[in-house]
Amino acid sequence: MTSRLLSCLRLKPGRRKSFHRRKFYRDLAEVGADSFPIVTIISACTGIILALQSAQQLEKVGAISYVANLVGVTIIRELGPLLTAIIVTGRSGAAFTAEIATMQISEEIDALEVMGIEPVRFLVVPKLIAMLIMVPCLTVWADFVGIFSGGLFSSAALGLNHVTYFNNTVEFLKLQDIFSGLVKSGGFAVAITMIGCWQGFLAREGAADVGRKTTNSVVISIFMIILLDLFFTALNFIFR
Repeated sequence: MTSRLLSCLRLKPGRRKSFHRRKFYRDLAEVGADSFPIVTIISACTGIILALQSAQQLEKVGAISYVANLVGVTIIRELGPLLTAIIVTGRSGAAFTAEIATMQISEEIDALEVMGIEPVRFLVVPKLIAMLIMVPCLTVWADFVGIFSGGLFSSAALGLNHVTYFNNTVEFLKLQDIFSGLVKSGGFAVAITMIGCWQGFLAREGAADVGRKTTNSVVISIFMIILLDLFFTALNFIFR
């Protein structure tokens, strides 16, 4: 499937766009808008939990003002991209697998080929582009919500000045931290799409296989996300 996908992504000069616009917009909405509420809620809870947990430890050494630094770095570098990718895996990655697996079993994939429509171009390319656009956007939003909620909690419950909190966050974070998180989110987006669609095309054994392939898709995607996170973190450590 990878070679077919790469060939579909090569747009020849003068050739019109190779994916269905309406399907692309639907995938954008499914990946982005439909995931927006749950990403917001989980990111807000994560920011508050980080602020609370770090405050309990930093208070023992009289360094509670460093709560802002810890929350900001942890969310931007790790938890923002990671949690967003896991949420998108459970929603969109599973939906991709179920859609393609159902089409495969009902022989709709074969019907597309008979009509001269390349299944990878029609089904996978719009999903991949939608993921590459929306997962980084959701990650940026998750970063903002996590830091903002952590700041509100620190101001209300820990007595930290909210202006000082956000100033410390801005001063401590580097452009490299934000770039690292966005690169991770892009890698996660590719992995989720490829694994989800690949598992969908593997469906063969009737309706029960749809559930099995969807489960496999989510498990493999989360495992690959963790491995990619380790890989990108190691690269960031080596070239820091």
